Amino acid sequence: MLFQPPHTPQVNPIERFWQEIKMSLSWESFHSLDELREFVWQRLETFNTSIVASITGWGFILDALFVSGFS
Repeated sequence: MLFQPPHTPQVNPIERFWQEIKMSLSWESFHSLDELREFVWQRLETFNTSIVASITGWGFILDALFVSGFS
């Protein structure tokens, strides 16, 4: 196992995924929380498996999964 220090969002795949979502929100304005939810939901629906893999599939994570037998 490799040591990963606590509180390291830069190596957490979900953080990169949410960063991608937030980029599309940067110039948007919403009148309600429901409008925001709908926008995020529509954005999530545009992602397919290959897009998610390209955002979150870092080499060191894939290597660790391969070594552990989860690939």
